[in-house]
Amino acid sequence: MPPSADSARTAHTPSEEQAPKAGPDHVPDLLKPARLGPLTLRNRVIKAATFEGATPGALVSDDLVDYHRRPAAGGVGMTTVAYCAVAAEGRTERDQIHMRPEALPGLRRLTDAVHAEGAAISAQIGHAGPVADARSNGLPALAPSRLLSRISFRCARSATKDDIARIVRAHASAARTAVDAGFDAVEIHLGHNYFASAFLSPRLNRRKDEYGGSLANRAKVARAVARAVRDEVGSAIAVTAKLTMDDGVGGGIWLDESLRTAAWLEEDGSVDALQLTAGSSLLNPMYLFRGGAPVREFAAAFPQPQRFGIRMLSKKFLRAYPYQEAYLLDSARQFRAALSLPLILLGGIADRATAERAMAEGFEFVAMARALLREPDLVRRFAEDRAAGRPTRSLCIHCNRCMPTIYSGTRCVLVDPLPPASANR
Repeated sequence: MPPSADSARTAHTPSEEQAPKAGPDHVPDLLKPARLGPLTLRNRVIKAATFEGATPGALVSDDLVDYHRRPAAGGVGMTTVAYCAVAAEGRTERDQIHMRPEALPGLRRLTDAVHAEGAAISAQIGHAGPVADARSNGLPALAPSRLLSRISFRCARSATKDDIARIVRAHASAARTAVDAGFDAVEIHLGHNYFASAFLSPRLNRRKDEYGGSLANRAKVARAVARAVRDEVGSAIAVTAKLTMDDGVGGGIWLDESLRTAAWLEEDGSVDALQLTAGSSLLNPMYLFRGGAPVREFAAAFPQPQRFGIRMLSKKFLRAYPYQEAYLLDSARQFRAALSLPLILLGGIADRATAERAMAEGFEFVAMARALLREPDLVRRFAEDRAAGRPTRSLCIHCNRCMPTIYSGTRCVLVDPLPPASANR
């Protein structure tokens, strides 16, 4: 019998079952239950948010349900839906889910399917800001300061104070929708030069008001969003945030300021954990992914004039960075040393030994993406191989040819070269 839909949840109060932090005398077991705020996960592996390309009409589809059901059945502790925009103009493209009443029945169907497999489910909520495709959405993109978007080749307008207040409130409303839909957690997107992250960037934020200039000013949006979400949901669900450590852009976000922002979030008590990320979806996306840069495949996924622009700007926009296991670990160690807040390590977590190394270094959870796309049952294999005394190595080769498939149904092209029959486009 599969676990009940409520099996992924526990009472939302502190408990003696709270997993102790890693230290010289305690290394958390990757595959044993662990607490994340008010939530107990069956293990410490989280499927990271990766845009699915499976939401035609900005609604849940059968493909989206199956996309998250597979890793849930394969053993992950929690899967993350990416991404649920808090406002219509905050979508990266028009078929992306935005949190509204029409989406609620499908979201409930999705959470029920994941719970039936014994896993928890999180909704990544956020506003794409300058990363939003204004051409696709038919709505102007918003940024801290006016800029020309490389994504839509249109200008994003500078957000007004009223825009900022509205978007902060929209995050709280989206979190409430997530609770109503049966999600166990929300992940607030504070990374990749999306709206809140763009305010954190000195390169993108050239404002002269109280939201620009000093880091304290530039961090106001991120802190206000996290506070609004926490105040809205209380302890009903877990609240995490994805925060950029370094965006890989000259004059942009760097570690010293990110550490200060993370410390403020910890002091605010607004989040239960931070997931540490890197790169800029607007200016340098491959800085997060590392490995091959599939320029030709990316260009083919877009209509003109974006196709031409991607080819012309590929050397600057889609730079190739060498892949190595746990490639964000060196930067993340600095956050682990400075914070007591639980941290989720992302970036090149593919083999069991790498995930267990993260536990030994004090990280409470690991987030995986490409490896689970190639092998949705990888976590189950972790357990089987460990019981048999075998190492576990992912079959993912980090070619990144999965990345352009987000426009037709995200998949590993080595396993499934054709899009799903009901693909969005």
